[in-house]
Amino acid sequence: MFAMLRKTVLAVAVAFASVACGGDSDLSSNPTSPDAAGSLNIRITDSPFGAAKSVLVTFSEVAVQRGSDWTRLPFPDGSTNSWMCDLKKLENNAQDLLATGAPAQGDYTWVRVVVSSARVYLQNSAQSATPCAKTIAAPAGESYAMTIQSSEGKDNGTFPVRGTGATNVLIDFDGEASITEPSTNNYVLNPVVRVVGVQ
Repeated sequence: MFAMLRKTVLAVAVAFASVACGGDSDLSSNPTSPDAAGSLNIRITDSPFGAAKSVLVTFSEVAVQRGSDWTRLPFPDGSTNSWMCDLKKLENNAQDLLATGAPAQGDYTWVRVVVSSARVYLQNSAQSATPCAKTIAAPAGESYAMTIQSSEGKDNGTFPVRGTGATNVLIDFDGEASITEPSTNNYVLNPVVRVVGVQ
């Protein structure tokens, strides 16, 4: 049984440095605007969660904030529908691309990640070529849908989008801190997310 769980908005706050700001509208990726020259990549890694073979999390949105405006970043396939990651494959310094786009130049101060569902698999690992993909086949064996609690994680940092080149922001989805088991086989996801690198 695969339960669709209510969406959870995670916000990772980052302090900002001085870079010129341009204009952009909310919740839209607009790489053709005059001041959209640089690119922004959101990458994801995970601190270990030891009690599972796979932890499949489906993301429905990744967005960044500049000023009061939010810009939604496409997933790596260019869509804005959904993207899935196996947190177990992101352990031990592994990382993968979660979203990428060309928002307007300026100082970005928040990353927002929306999780639509999550499931823990206890017996078998998922088989996928990469940690994140459009879809990942569910492994066989014992599994449980996780209850997602609304949560906001904050951290200090900077990620300006410059006129040329790419800015890479690495976020850590801390599985060990995020997943709890209040009772047997009752898993709760209360995401703990940190910005751990900007290049």
